[in-house]
Amino acid sequence: MDRDLTILEHLDELRKRIIIALISLLVTTVLSLPFAGNVLRILKLPAAGVLGKLVVFKPQDAFMIYMRISFLAGFVLALPVILYQLWAFFAPAIEKRFKKYLVYFIISGSAAFAFGCAFSYYILLPKALTFLLSFGVDELEPVIAADSYISFVIGLIFCCGFIFQMPIFSFILTKVGLINAGGLRKKFGIAVVAVFVVAAVITPTTDVFNMMALAIPMLFLYEISIWVSAVTGRLRY
Repeated sequence: MDRDLTILEHLDELRKRIIIALISLLVTTVLSLPFAGNVLRILKLPAAGVLGKLVVFKPQDAFMIYMRISFLAGFVLALPVILYQLWAFFAPAIEKRFKKYLVYFIISGSAAFAFGCAFSYYILLPKALTFLLSFGVDELEPVIAADSYISFVIGLIFCCGFIFQMPIFSFILTKVGLINAGGLRKKFGIAVVAVFVVAAVITPTTDVFNMMALAIPMLFLYEISIWVSAVTGRLRY
């Protein structure tokens, strides 16, 4: 049986896992830099028909934008390594019979992030950009800074990618004893309020449709998280 780690050993292990994750992210970011232009064209597609060419106002803007895009692509590529480091950190607190699910954890975590990004890219972004750029079209001509546009798009994509990780983290947090299905079920009402608050903050528009488009999947993911916690912890609720 493995011995319990001290607090200092936990902190040292955490530092080690963070360093490995950051190194992998740095490598994939550098490797993604030559393809940043192609990714930029892909990120502009949700605004097709409502937005012209993006502009820059500072000499360093183009470089910083390409670096930001490379970071996004690098994060996606490094995600399996990052998930492995996360699993490795929590592994001492997870029962041995569940450690064999490492591959499933990495695949499901990567897939969940990809689904979240796709949901944002194909559903939220086109509607949000059309809504925001439709105001004042008779009197105002939108001249959008590339930095502002990329920050807006990447921020929304990342948020949705992380939100779709809820069931994955439900599994880990249940196994380490921090949550259980019964507690999640009892806090469903609070979760509903929290979901709508988060959806209102993340959603870049003020219309109810876009907020509901994000809130409903979040509630569905919370329900899935309860079932995942129940199965993982073998609880009845």
